[in-house]
Amino acid sequence: MAARTIRILGLDPGLQHTGWGLIESDGYRLRFVAEGVISTSARDALGDRLLILHQGLAEAFANLQPDEAAVENTYVARNPESALKLGQARGVVMLAPRLAGLPVAEYGAMEVKRAVVGNGHAAKEQVQAMVRHLLPGVSFRRADAADALAIAICHAHHRHTKKMLAGAFSSQARSLGDSENATKQGPKDALPRAAAAKRL
Repeated sequence: MAARTIRILGLDPGLQHTGWGLIESDGYRLRFVAEGVISTSARDALGDRLLILHQGLAEAFANLQPDEAAVENTYVARNPESALKLGQARGVVMLAPRLAGLPVAEYGAMEVKRAVVGNGHAAKEQVQAMVRHLLPGVSFRRADAADALAIAICHAHHRHTKKMLAGAFSSQARSLGDSENATKQGPKDALPRAAAAKRL
């Protein structure tokens, strides 16, 4: 039975630029679908910028029809004000897919790099090179979109691994159940045979 193709939207939060990248995964193969960036201007009020971010995400969900979303956990901030603004933008990025009815997964930057490159301390250039390798034909205009695609790839890998482990555990449980049933039935089957032997 062929695995169902899932559309995964990766999101790289940022107040000035939030990158997004959509891929399709059937568990074994990945396919690039689309990428983009939602940008806001520092000249606008914070509330207006968050509204623009939310509206851009809502439009992306409506047009792209993803099945699941994945968001990067952000830790870097040069000062408290930047950290606060980034946190507010990330809150919008986390909330928007949930309002659209999508499950949302979170991954740290090192976790994304390990999943895509195999090295949690890989440089951005290495991540982008692997994104191009894993998604033939991909093109991205900004690094934010490349990061979003890397997040989507990370989620696809984790999703597939969890599915494989669940299948392995399920098979093991069935095998143990069959063994226990056979053990329980063994003595019962032996009783008639013992009685027959006694009569002989």
